[in-house]
Parts: sequence; C-alpha cells; structure tokens
Amino acid sequence: MEGSHRIVIVGSGPRGLGVLERIAARLATGAARRTEIFLVDAVEVGCGRIWRSDQPSWFLMNTVCAEVSMFSGLPDGGPARPGAGPSLAQWWADNEADCPGPNAYAPRALHGRYMRYVLDTIDASLPPWAALHRVTATVEDLVPGADGYALHLSDGTLLRADRVVLTTGHPTPDLTGAHRELAEFAAARPHLRYIRGDSAADMPLGEIPATATVGIVGIGLSFYDIMYALTVGRGGKFVEDLGGELRYEPSGEEPRMLAGSRSGMPLPARGRNQKSATYKSGTTLFTPDTVRTHAGDGPLNFERDVLPWLMAEIHLAYFTAVLRHEAPGRVEPFRSEVIARARHGVPNVEDLAELHGVRDTSAAPDLWQLSRPFEGKAFTAVADFDRALVQAMRVDLEHAERGNVDDALKTSLDVLRDTRWVIRELMDFAGFHPQAHRDFLADFAPRHSFLAAGPPRIRVRYALALIEAGLLRVVGPQTRFTVDAQSSSFFVSSDAVPGSAAAVDVLVDARIPNPDVRLDSSPLTVNLLRRGTWTEFVNGNGEAAFRTGGVAVTRTPFHPLDRDGRPDTGLTVLGLPTEHTRWFTLVGSGRPGPWNEFFRDADAVAASALAIRPETPLAAERESACTTDLEGVPV
Repeated sequence: MEGSHRIVIVGSGPRGLGVLERIAARLATGAARRTEIFLVDAVEVGCGRIWRSDQPSWFLMNTVCAEVSMFSGLPDGGPARPGAGPSLAQWWADNEADCPGPNAYAPRALHGRYMRYVLDTIDASLPPWAALHRVTATVEDLVPGADGYALHLSDGTLLRADRVVLTTGHPTPDLTGAHRELAEFAAARPHLRYIRGDSAADMPLGEIPATATVGIVGIGLSFYDIMYALTVGRGGKFVEDLGGELRYEPSGEEPRMLAGSRSGMPLPARGRNQKSATYKSGTTLFTPDTVRTHAGDGPLNFERDVLPWLMAEIHLAYFTAVLRHEAPGRVEPFRSEVIARARHGVPNVEDLAELHGVRDTSAAPDLWQLSRPFEGKAFTAVADFDRALVQAMRVDLEHAERGNVDDALKTSLDVLRDTRWVIRELMDFAGFHPQAHRDFLADFAPRHSFLAAGPPRIRVRYALALIEAGLLRVVGPQTRFTVDAQSSSFFVSSDAVPGSAAAVDVLVDARIPNPDVRLDSSPLTVNLLRRGTWTEFVNGNGEAAFRTGGVAVTRTPFHPLDRDGRPDTGLTVLGLPTEHTRWFTLVGSGRPGPWNEFFRDADAVAASALAIRPETPLAAERESACTTDLEGVPV
C-alpha cells in the first residue's frame, strides 16, 4: 500500500502477538488510515521459537490453561476477534477431543497452535484499509533514518518502517565464567558433551546415548522437561498401581541422570488449582503506596523497606487460611486488627494470629528455609540424603494436593505470584538502590522463582518414580559441577552428602539463560548496541553503579534510550531484552478477564506504534549522521 503507515513487529512470541492483537483492536475502532503490519519471526510466525507448534507434546506449560488467553477481552457472544475471544482452555475444549478440562496444563505445542489461531483471527478481522504480512526471516540490522527505519533481513529483503516494535524474546547469550570453561573442556574431549541452557525443545537431547550418565545443572522447570524427554521421550512409561503409586517402566534407552542445584530440591509443585479463571487477587498490606509512605523518599532498600511488607502479606494469607479451618468466626476480626495495626507500620502478623486463636504460629512460612530446605544440614551418606529428599518431596505434594485455597502454605506462596506487580512497580527503572538491586537479583529473585513457579503435581510424582527406579539421583545441596583433567571427566558432587561425587559423560544446563545485552551476539543486538540505538541500563553512578545487562528504555511505551540518553520514539522494546531494567518480563501470555500488565503493556505499545511519527530533532540528526544505501549500514 503506497503511502501507508508501516509497522514492523520483530518477534512473534506472546509479547509480539499481544501487541498485534491490540493494534488490530484499535484499528477496528479508529479512523480509517492505510496501515501495513509486518510480523517477522525467524522460526514460526505467530508463536515464535519457544512456543513453536511442532515441538514434542511432553513439554508442558506451568500455568493451568483456564488462566491463559491471548485475547484482550472475554468472548461476548459475537465472533472471535481482537478484543474478544476464547481463552486457551475454551479453544482447547472446542477444538481438541482430548482436552482434560480448565485446570489442565497444556502442551507448549498446543499453545503454539492456539497462538496461530489467534493470529489467523486477527488477520481475518482487519479492516479493509489494513493488511498483515507474515515474514519468516531473521532481522539482522535496523538502521534509523530521517524518514523511518530500514530493516535488513537474513533473506536479503529490506523492509521500510515508520514504527518498529522489538519483542525479540529469549536470547542465547555467550557463555562466560565456569560454564564457558565446562564447554571448552568438553569441546577438547570427543567423549564428553556439554549442552548449554536453552528451551528444552531446542536442546539436542536425542543425541545423548542411552549408555551415558547425564549431569543436569538446575532442578527447575526446564529440568522436568529434560527429565521427561530422556524417559517417556525414549519410550518409557509411568504406570499407576492400584494404590495410586506411580512406577516407571523403562524402555532401556534412558541414560542415568544426576541432577543438582543450590537448594538440592526439585522445584516444588504448584498447588491444585481451586481459583476461577478470572480470579484477580488483591493486596491488603503490600502495596506500592504503603511501602513508599513508610520508606520515605529516594531509592528503596529491598530488605529494609520492601521485604517486611511482603512477608506480612504472606503471613496474613497463611493465617487467614489457618483460621478458616480452625476458627472461621475469627477470620474477619483477625484481618481487621492486622489492617488497623498496619497504619502505624509493619504489623506483627504472627503475634496477632496467636491472639486470635491460631494454635501454632511457628509454622508460618519462612521463605529462606523453604527455598533452601537442606541448608546447614549434614548427611551421613547418599542414602541418608535420599531419604530426606523423598520425604520433603512427598510433604510438598501433600500440600499441593490440598489446593491453592485450602492449603495454608500453598495459598500463602501464591502471594509471591500475585504481588510480582508490586515489586515491579517499586523496583523498575532504578526504584531500588544499586546495591539493593544487585542483591535482589542475586539472592531473593532465585528464591522467589523457586517458590512461585512450580510444575504440575504429576511432574513431581514422575521425579519420585524415577528416583525409585534408580534412573534419577539428586546429588545434594550446593551441587558442584567440576572437571578432572587427569581422568578427562566431568564430576558432580555435594559437600553436604558424603559419597555423592560421580563422573558424568554429558552435562546439560537446565537453566534458562539470563538475558544480558552485553553477551547477546545476535547480529541485530550487536548492531543496535554498536550504533548506540540501544544502550545498557545502569542503575546509579560511580563505583556503586550497577550495570544490569538490560536495554535502557523509557517508562511505557518503552522507547529505547540512545547513548546520549534520548528516547527514539519510533521504536519500542518490550519483554526480555529489558530484563533487569524491569523485573520479571518473562511472561508467556495474558489472562482472561481484567487486564494484567501483559495487556496494559501491549496496548500502550500498540497505541505508540499506530501514532504518526513525530518530527523530532533526533530524526533530523539521523539524516546527517547515517549515510546508507539499500545494501549497506551506517558509515
């Protein structure tokens, strides 16, 4: 369309598709203006690499399907369209005969097919003056100019754009430190293999021989994917006996797995879902206004200013659940007194719970103990640790089975998920003091992820069955992954577990790589940084400054800041490239019902993308600073 407003969205995972859905919804109600949208993805347009629709069905989401939607509004009786469409659960039930129900965990490939359906619905709903182009290619460079942007694609195509939305998703950063040394050690020894962290669907797990012993770094969500791929993915099966216990029947093609992490505990299970799809939690004590009122002006210290209010909210949820069972008539008086005390500072929720009849307040959640359950404990042998581990996993499953409303512990840990937005509002864009920001990411954020992002209960039961079958051993807390040059082997061990050391042939990093633009060697990121279109967000100045590794952006709609600190209002950057500038940008979808941050962010970016490009001094400077031709880059 000659003379049209041209928008390019780079990356079509959930963030990119969410922006497209809001652009289409706005186009349906706005003034007629010729608009062309180019949705560009290197792997699969509509769902991207992580959610690609051809991955094996055993890779699951970790959110129940009823809580997932890529439509920014509920169905309204009319046709599905941008702003009104089915959740993943509704679409699954309507299109797949094997849908187990709204509380099921969908395969990631199925979510990819749902995203493709959303894309097709968006395309069919566009008004006559708008067009969508699907482009399968990698964007290798983006060159700003006085009249917009030139995007250079891997297939030689050059796209011109008035606005560009960068939702590039998961990076594959260069290895550094100990893991670079581990990879180099394996590269020099053909009998060893090091597999770097990535989406499990993109790991070469099929190349691991059945005779291998595999060390797995990390026991989080990706661990469960790898565990399943190396067992059921190789022909084995889990069978439930008459008593409800699971056992594993091997195919003979499984390698032996030795897994370890700081905690020495596989990620605890999500509580059985007892909440409606449109459930929206509120916060009683832990709000941005409350924290700022009591903390005063200036950057916050997480441990001093924020954590006490978060713990008070967690304890309030915990003891509310306890009282619902022990003394239902005391719930409202207890909560009212806690709220009244909070006007003067952080209330002692445990003491108030005891005053209102809770028999045992010593069981209040301790996030430090829960996230490192074996810390400070010494074991006499591998069998001693194995017994403690299995017992801890079984106790966790009992809590999870009771549900995320009825079980006090799982109810209180859901507060961590429900209050992420509060921490983001307080922390993002240098809300924390630089050292507090650094400490939060190094210590509390991993603990938060451990307790707030669990797998389905069945996956933990599978892990127990594999431990019983002798195919999986968790090494112990503070697992060490080392090399021995003399024997040309990798070794795994835990100092807390005598006899735990063992040689492994293959080392698999089961952790999702930490985004860092300084380590992202993709051509687009390298060129954006080289040209100064992107810069790294640095919290603070001088020796105390914290270099975050995230892209520096404005507040909504997230325009990148150039090397002179000026925003480029024709570009927006959303999601993982800005991680650490903003916290927890790893979001796989929106939710049905009231908008969460996913849809609010998507709508703000959509509004910016649809706006007429403003005349700015920065645009004029580009004309003189950037000399390009169709094949070249700025010189």
